[in-house]
Amino acid sequence: MTGGSGNAAMRKTPRKLKGLSAEDVALWAAYSQTLTSLMPGKARPPEPAAPPPPSIAAPAPQPALPRAKPGAPPAWLAVNATPAGLDKATWRRFNAQKIRAEARLDLHGHTALLAHQEVLRFLQMAHAGGLRCVEIITGNGEILARELPHWLNAAALRPLILALAHPHARNAGAVRVLLRRRRA
Repeated sequence: MTGGSGNAAMRKTPRKLKGLSAEDVALWAAYSQTLTSLMPGKARPPEPAAPPPPSIAAPAPQPALPRAKPGAPPAWLAVNATPAGLDKATWRRFNAQKIRAEARLDLHGHTALLAHQEVLRFLQMAHAGGLRCVEIITGNGEILARELPHWLNAAALRPLILALAHPHARNAGAVRVLLRRRRA
């Protein structure tokens, strides 16, 4: 073997990547027809159409936001977001922990089902007892910390709650809850 001919065999030609060929697309289409749904009866939602490009000449008029009806459920509460219907002074006091937590619920070691039941019971009793601010400790576990805002915004609890905040910026394992005052 000579030095020149061995190197030529080792060289690779550059490969062009251009996506799927027509043959690959046809093969994939045939294969996808053989698949069955993991959740029968649940169709995939149609993909939203692309919005039209914005016109440069004149901006489109903004539609008026619908107002909440008197019997409508309150808006979704997010943790550390200033809620609608709460004055700025109260929000600042609550967010700065000037309003002290009068009771705490520690959910360490609870399953999601048991924790949900405990949160319901705890907040209903706290509201009935006239408490203004309570704290729920979930720990930094992924499941309870992720589910707690959903539980607090559920129809059974949302009317009782004014605001939600973490006690500290670095502590996502606890949520302070400002409860509405009881009406006589």
